[in-house]
Formats: sequence, structure tokens, C-alpha cells
Amino acid sequence: MTTGELDSFATWIEELIRRRGFDIDSPRGGGKSRLADEAGVHRAAITRLLQRQSMPDLETTRRLAQVLQVPVRDMLIRSGRLTEEDLPLPSAPAGPAVAGGRPLTLEEAAVALGVPADQREMFVRVAGQFLPDGTAAAAVAAGSRAPRASD
Repeated sequence: MTTGELDSFATWIEELIRRRGFDIDSPRGGGKSRLADEAGVHRAAITRLLQRQSMPDLETTRRLAQVLQVPVRDMLIRSGRLTEEDLPLPSAPAGPAVAGGRPLTLEEAAVALGVPADQREMFVRVAGQFLPDGTAAAAVAAGSRAPRASD
């Protein structure tokens, strides 16, 4: 860990902390203590980072990432501990589709997932509740086609 990496990471995280509403600039603002409390870490770990004395350990990094609403992956890469090659992002799946490129219906998804035939109607009703605006439930209640997973 170089001092340049520590300085760069501390600068990035300071801005992130401020954007999340922690007052770390005024001596009595309480932002460092509040951040430490919410993350469940020692205030000294926050102070050492902000004063560019040391990088937080992995557990502290994980907890700060959660409180600051940033992926741990980003924290580890920004800190210089790991590279993007060390933590590659998974490739995006092509998405659920059947021949012809159209999205699966919930009924087709049930079949593909191996839902027993006598439980498929219930599966479609329950899964449909998670689709936007209740479009699936309305379609099932009206007896129309099984809604598509992308509806």
C-alpha cells in the first residue's frame, strides 16, 4: 500500500461520507462517531483513515461499505487491495427467453423450473404478484394468457 493509494482512497471515501450526510468537517459535528456507531467499528479506525494514517481492515471496509451504500467490490478496488481483474463482474445473462426471442410467460417459467402441473396455477398467481402494477394478477383473474416474466 503506497501513500498515494491511501490518499486517493481517503479522498474518495471522504466525499462519499459527506454525500451520505455525515458531518466529518466540523470538530463537534459528530459525523465520525455516528459513522463508526452505524458501521459498528471503532471511531479510531475512521479517524486513522481520514487522517491518512492507515487503511481499514477488511471487516471494517465491509461494514463501511454497507453503511455508505457502496458495493464492497468498489471499496476493495478503490483501496488498491484488489484489482478489477481480481474481482471481475459476472457476465450479464441473456435473460429468460424461448425460441423466437420473446420473454417467457410465467406458465413457461413454471414448466422450465419444474413446478408440478397441479401447482402451476398457484405459482403463476404468486409470481405474478411481484410484477409491476399487478398486471399478472389481473391477467390471471381475467383468464387471459399467462403473463410474461417481463410484463
